[in-house]
Amino acid sequence: MPPSTSIWMLGSGKIGHEANCNGIIAALGLSAQTRPIRPRKLFDLLAPWGPIDWKDRPTQAGSCLAPPFPDIAIAAGRVTVPYLRHLKSAAGGKTFTIFMQDPRTGTGAADVIWVPAHDRLRGENVIVTLTSPHPLRPQALADSRLNPDPRLAALTGPRLALILGGPSGDYDFGSHDHQALAKIAADCLRKGFAVMVTPSRRTPLDCLSLIRQSLAAAGATDKTCFIWEGEGTNPYIPMLAMAEAIIVTGDSVNMVGEACASGRPVHVYQPHIKLTKSKPSKTIGFIDQLAEAGYVRRWQGEIEQWSYEPLDSTGVIASQIAQRYLAHREHLNG
Repeated sequence: MPPSTSIWMLGSGKIGHEANCNGIIAALGLSAQTRPIRPRKLFDLLAPWGPIDWKDRPTQAGSCLAPPFPDIAIAAGRVTVPYLRHLKSAAGGKTFTIFMQDPRTGTGAADVIWVPAHDRLRGENVIVTLTSPHPLRPQALADSRLNPDPRLAALTGPRLALILGGPSGDYDFGSHDHQALAKIAADCLRKGFAVMVTPSRRTPLDCLSLIRQSLAAAGATDKTCFIWEGEGTNPYIPMLAMAEAIIVTGDSVNMVGEACASGRPVHVYQPHIKLTKSKPSKTIGFIDQLAEAGYVRRWQGEIEQWSYEPLDSTGVIASQIAQRYLAHREHLNG
């Protein structure tokens, strides 16, 4: 990519959306300017089909779309769709637009659209991969293995990473799941694994507390257990890099995809689906596809061993985006 390339990220405010965008931005070797998208309630409700909030028109003082317009704009989340569309028009078609995930308005929402394989949208400008893009690059994993986090390096025995999600639109992640995960952690410790646990922002405190108690009852020590409690840097990447095996909760497409970038055996624990859901979550189909391709296995009560090439969808997506952007730039220059 030309080093002078300017790029905006239209931020929806949701971590998962922005992780997808940041993964691509990093893989392109660019530094983005974040433009937060915060429309008022009516315009939020009308997205992705409606217009942008009038206060955000590029000519308005303090607009999130104030020029000069960028060479590239990348966005994710339904609330950003009208803004990406408006920016393309305001820039006279010169800004190259990228949308991550299905915009729900068809393939005309952006110059390039990425969707995971479990979504149905297809078209000439649609890039499809098994896993989501994320900021976790192969070099970061390699660096963590060469320069191990001392908190994890002190652990003895084969290391097991337990990656926790939490309640979501599809999953309860209630007390039954808390108890099951606590038992899994303790059983793995008794079988000789050094257990490394990291929660996400969605992980209930009750769940983490129960896991901590269960590990303590199983005889955990500083040499056989590490739980990140929110102090210091989250060793999430070092855990994935240094683990001999991984257990990840299946409520997050991003977390499961990131685990597959490690090249280590990834076991997926499936939380309970909400009773209000009339059909299975799309994440189930996503995990089924990964399992069929040999990247993950559903948790069956035992740590299993298998091998696969680390899955780097981010690099694949970024490479295709770069090629299409350069063709767009060449077309503009005649």
